[in-house]
Amino acid sequence: MPDHYLEASPRTVHWGYWDANLAPVLEIESGDIVTVETISGEPEDLPPDGAGVSAAQLAIHAQCQRGSGPHFLTGPISVHGAEPGQALEVDILDVALADDWGWNLIEPLLGTLPQDFPERRRMIFPIDRKRRLARLPWGLDLPLNPFFGNFGVAPPANYGRITSIIPREHGGNIDNKELVAGTKVWFPIWNKGALFSAGDGHAVQGDGEVCLTAAETGLTGRFRLTVRDDLSIDFPRAETPTHYISMGMDEDLDDAARQALRRMIGWITEMTPLSRQDAYTLCSLAADLRVTQMVDVNKGVHCMLPKALLA
Repeated sequence: MPDHYLEASPRTVHWGYWDANLAPVLEIESGDIVTVETISGEPEDLPPDGAGVSAAQLAIHAQCQRGSGPHFLTGPISVHGAEPGQALEVDILDVALADDWGWNLIEPLLGTLPQDFPERRRMIFPIDRKRRLARLPWGLDLPLNPFFGNFGVAPPANYGRITSIIPREHGGNIDNKELVAGTKVWFPIWNKGALFSAGDGHAVQGDGEVCLTAAETGLTGRFRLTVRDDLSIDFPRAETPTHYISMGMDEDLDDAARQALRRMIGWITEMTPLSRQDAYTLCSLAADLRVTQMVDVNKGVHCMLPKALLA
């Protein structure tokens, strides 16, 4: 299949929002592979001396309209043949570190423990891309496992322009650390062409993303985008080499957990002859409910079930 390359530039990046009315910056065929450049960091997040900041990032800051969120999303990419009611299958073929620096933020009134940490702190740290390590200020060399925190398809058109902060049924700010290279993700399609975008590079993150951000940095991703007209879903789901992953998102963490669990039960019954009752029991015995993130208004829970149990 053809390979495409989409650079990050003022023409291809939207800053802080998702919007189904955005014109596509690239059009591809179903099954094509596209390499997508992304940037990370608003003007206040950059290294004070500007070291390692690309000319493209400075141009994006200067020329792009700033939305209500902090994320830079490269796209949208229109996939020929994609129609509402179908699904977009996204094979994450590669995720490469693009910058030699990253950043982390604690912000007043935000995060999981805002009462405990009322002072703003912005931390900049170097990244060794070859060794895949970040050197934190207290001397720790932290191993990196990069993934895109914010990616998916355009939301339903009637939503209008929405913030990039809150994850929803189109994907967006999922912040799921399991969605690394080698993972397959399915998104429900809400608009003609699907309109895929990606950004919000995370060099590494713990489940919860508790202080507000991960180790934020620029990434370059390589994706295969395939229209699935044989699959109808209402929420993102994923598959790693070892696990099936269902997701839930809600302001109430209990409701997010219930969503993820119900979706896993439904998925099990799609793939096997097990009854819903049997699938519920299997989840209790062998599936893991994990907190995806606690900080994006809609909190996230993902349910992970080993694939070997359904073989």
